[in-house]
Amino acid sequence: MKTTLVQRWIRQLVVISFVLSCPLSLPTYPQQNTNISSQRTSAEFDTQDGNRQCQKPPFGKSFARTELFFGLSKLDGSGVSDEAFEDFVNAQVTPRFPSGFTLLAGTGQFRNSDGMIIREPSRLLILLYPFDKKSSEKIEEIRQVYKSQFQQQSVLRVDEDLCVSF
Repeated sequence: MKTTLVQRWIRQLVVISFVLSCPLSLPTYPQQNTNISSQRTSAEFDTQDGNRQCQKPPFGKSFARTELFFGLSKLDGSGVSDEAFEDFVNAQVTPRFPSGFTLLAGTGQFRNSDGMIIREPSRLLILLYPFDKKSSEKIEEIRQVYKSQFQQQSVLRVDEDLCVSF
């Protein structure tokens, strides 16, 4: 049986009428404060007069967390060996932070000034320490020595304030 043009038109009209007669319900969500500057983390600090005290949670000590990202590819195309990196850590990091640190292996990726994507083996050094100016200076020394010793353009540094409890 052949469907006539009128029958097809009637079917389409019925489908459209059905769709339009169904109530459309869109989900609603409570309005959220999206003002980033007003959001607080659980690690709040009283910095009045330069005194850093953990306010929340009611336990812990005020510490700084610094992450250093070390690339293992040199500008001349060679790489920093595991042994050479371990020697660097033993000579430069351990004496400056003898209380301890965490060292992770990974792969880094970045876009260079020519727009090329560069991937290289990397190491992530995580330091937790009571905040003071001397510690920051020690970290800068570590960065400078690494850049010089292993032909690096930079060593990424990320700092954050924390409340910690051991």
